[in-house]
Amino acid sequence: MAVLSEKHLTTEDFDYNLPEELIAQTPLKERDHSRMLILDSKTGDYQDDIFYNVIDQLNPGDALVMNDSRVMPARIYGTKTDTEGHLEVLLLNNTDGDNWETLVKPAKRAKVGTKINFGDGKLSAIVTKELDHGGRMIKFEYDGIFMEILEKLGEMPLPPYIKEKLDDPEMYQTVYSREIGSAAAPTAGLHFTKELLQKIEEKGVHLVYLTLHVGLGTFRPVSVDNIEDHKMHSEFYRLNEEAAKVLNDVKKNGGKIVATGTTSIRTLETIGSKFNGEIKPDSGWTDIFIKPGYEWKVVQAFITNFHLPKSTLVMLVSAFTGRENILNAYKHAVDEKYRFFSFGDAMFIK
Repeated sequence: MAVLSEKHLTTEDFDYNLPEELIAQTPLKERDHSRMLILDSKTGDYQDDIFYNVIDQLNPGDALVMNDSRVMPARIYGTKTDTEGHLEVLLLNNTDGDNWETLVKPAKRAKVGTKINFGDGKLSAIVTKELDHGGRMIKFEYDGIFMEILEKLGEMPLPPYIKEKLDDPEMYQTVYSREIGSAAAPTAGLHFTKELLQKIEEKGVHLVYLTLHVGLGTFRPVSVDNIEDHKMHSEFYRLNEEAAKVLNDVKKNGGKIVATGTTSIRTLETIGSKFNGEIKPDSGWTDIFIKPGYEWKVVQAFITNFHLPKSTLVMLVSAFTGRENILNAYKHAVDEKYRFFSFGDAMFIK
């Protein structure tokens, strides 16, 4: 793992050339048949492989950590009660009770005090606060169970760079998703099948689950030149007592902790930073920004997809591998026509 001393990095330092045709528009029918680029963070060496061979990168006694958050049908369409003007609302974070952080389009129509009706009138809301980037705090009113109403009215919120319609919404959920609450999928986990996870477990690898609900940051670009000035979004996380015990046992016995995706990384490193490198059961909100110069506390290897140019996620993986190593690996992936972003191919970084 590289510990970097790079200073005064700008957002432009994390740019790379990506032809638009390499942005995957649809998932593979067989999840674990995506390509996988294996990157050694110490040497910068890389090799091409197939994802179902990820089992070869895991040893008995290791822990494979996965985020079990499930994507909500978080895009809902409503009308203003006074003018019947149409609004699109994307749910991001449930801050407390029936209060939600959302993105509203068109935002200019959603002033504080605006009342919105959805669907058959069983769900309504009022805008209570204006946030940045078209964000609005809204408070819902409804009869019944909120998530059941949302299941009937909502649509799956695919990222804006995916133009194709998804035939099966379950392809944008991991096979182990169970804790509903995300505005976008933790996409590194989309490559796993139940059969592959069973084989990994049979090899003696511990399967460990945590929860981080993916929120606003997925949709927010880095808008500053100096990365030190970027303010991260907050996301809710939870690691239970059983999972913490397994991870501590793995550490004690010399196994490695392998995170699936940047959401698992953010949760584990938040807890490690909070408790001086120890892993304890914990929950709360994290706005951790992992960038070059960060000292890693918990994660020793990870699985991740290929991330957007100039994004905080490219900065995160660069903090582990070194910026040059990751940009060289990305150039190879572009040259070899790997598939990029949410439905794209994977990396295993060690």
